[in-house]
Amino acid sequence: MCGIVAYIGNRNCKNILIDGLKRLEYRGYDSAGIAIMVPQDPKRDALGNVTIEVLKEAGKIKELAGQAKESRIDGKCGIGHTRWATHGEPTKINAHPHQDCSGKIAVIHNGIIENFDELRSELKEKGHKFISDTDTEVLPHMLEEYYDGDLLLAMQRLMGRIKGSGAIVAMSVDSPGEIIGARITSPLIVGISRDGNFLASDMPAVLEHTRNFIVINDYETVRLTANKVEIFDNNGKPIERESFRASWSITSAEKSGYEDFMLKEIFEQPYGVKESMRGRLSNGELHFDELGLNSKQIKDIKKVQIIACGTSYHAALIGKQVIERWAKIPVEVDLSSEYRYRDPLVDEGYLFVAITQSGETIDTLAAIREAKSKGAKVMAITNVVGSTVARESDSVIYTHAGPEIGVCATKTFTSQIIIMYLMGLYFGKIRGTLKDADYKKIIDELHVIPNKIQNILNRADELKEVARRTFKHTCFLFLGRVFGLPAALEGALKLKEISYIHAEGYPAGEMKHGPIALTDAKTVVVGIIPDDSVYDKMLSNIQEVKARKASIFSIISEGDKNSGKYSDYLFEIPRTIEELYGILTIIPLQLYSYYIAKNLGKDVDQPRNLAKSVTVE
Repeated sequence: MCGIVAYIGNRNCKNILIDGLKRLEYRGYDSAGIAIMVPQDPKRDALGNVTIEVLKEAGKIKELAGQAKESRIDGKCGIGHTRWATHGEPTKINAHPHQDCSGKIAVIHNGIIENFDELRSELKEKGHKFISDTDTEVLPHMLEEYYDGDLLLAMQRLMGRIKGSGAIVAMSVDSPGEIIGARITSPLIVGISRDGNFLASDMPAVLEHTRNFIVINDYETVRLTANKVEIFDNNGKPIERESFRASWSITSAEKSGYEDFMLKEIFEQPYGVKESMRGRLSNGELHFDELGLNSKQIKDIKKVQIIACGTSYHAALIGKQVIERWAKIPVEVDLSSEYRYRDPLVDEGYLFVAITQSGETIDTLAAIREAKSKGAKVMAITNVVGSTVARESDSVIYTHAGPEIGVCATKTFTSQIIIMYLMGLYFGKIRGTLKDADYKKIIDELHVIPNKIQNILNRADELKEVARRTFKHTCFLFLGRVFGLPAALEGALKLKEISYIHAEGYPAGEMKHGPIALTDAKTVVVGIIPDDSVYDKMLSNIQEVKARKASIFSIISEGDKNSGKYSDYLFEIPRTIEELYGILTIIPLQLYSYYIAKNLGKDVDQPRNLAKSVTVE
């Protein structure tokens, strides 16, 4: 949630900050602002005699950009922020940056200060005046209290007082040649370039200017000058850390001619799936050394525990089925947000797997820390190199889907499913629970899955037409069984996220235990009915809701002649083995949800109230 970008160097920074914030819009926000160190005499002062000028607006960044364009202020040091309201309404006064009483210090912050009431009361007793309703406003006032000629030391003292989470960035007119950053849980990275240095919450904010980055870890502080980066641990001792070069380019984070990032990313799925298999699956053989497990360790696994949130949780449900089916290992799937609160059991023979697109999801981070505190070995599946989950896990598997800018996960989801398939297949091969013929058949199908996804994408107009005919309905029920169930759950989630229509994903066999009461002429029932082991059961379920006057949209296998008898709309997907229907069935549901939302005039890239990475609880 929220976004941070900061710059100090030899270039004017106003446009750098505004452009960086635009590239962070996908994180979700409701207001935005910038603060710039402005020389009182630009011809003489540079970063000597300066003031801090703040511009901020509620609403979209284009409002802030318009204000910035009219303003003549600029300078070579500045900070910018997109806010997603937690404490205080999304208003201009609550937008970041926030300042101290003197106006000499400006601060931006992602996260939550849990003890802000206590700190605010303490500061008020000392005479500090507050103008916003935010928890963040305590930070500049505390820095004002602690500042004694060194902003870094003030930040380090501040870090010892606050409880909660956050990435914090500050600057002061009394320390005009530096920007100070700090991190507790929320992501913060340094970008390094010849023209200056950057702080940001995510790489796309500054990829236009650099591809060289350093990740800041929890409880570390960092001092940026125009030509130097210094990192300090939680005791204030300097740390040496090498930078890494990002493989992403700025063009990979642009729309490339598509109307929306979401549509672009849906159509990138054949490539993302190929990339997630590249180097792991080739010439009929599966190589998975990055799991960090030898044959004996795999054979000794007693249980796999998978934790995830949202869309990643649906990928975990597919993982559960293929690991149990192919490797004969019991699998338990937990929502990260619940895991740490139920005193979970961790045994020596358990493999703990965390799935998170961003690698920064606060609940998943808390869950792996809970598991590790009980002795678990943690394997992470994530899309972001250098993310917190990747660094805190014992091993990490990257999905290689490329940057996903749209808030709603699409291509990262299918890449996560591919990793689940490869893991189940690899475990089954090592444990001897898969026959050679079955192993070869699965691999052969995986090789052609990208082409089958492309086949579906090539017929997107068919889904566009179904959406046009059904978008005015007010209730959607997605039904599936076995590998169709995670697709039903994900299809309903996608529709809710971007169209704001009531939608429910449900096991079709449980329909008579409640959801059938929802079905009437205003309901669209989306049935996931591939030609698999539960095909006849699904047909029966569809007939039941058809009898209640619901409109039926069925996702079926090519050549299915029976489903059409009970369906108002059909979409055929290529035939594959039962397990791989788990990935093929979701593609048409992504497109269907997208086109419904577009018919309703919704912003699919930035749905209301949602953020790309949930970094606060």
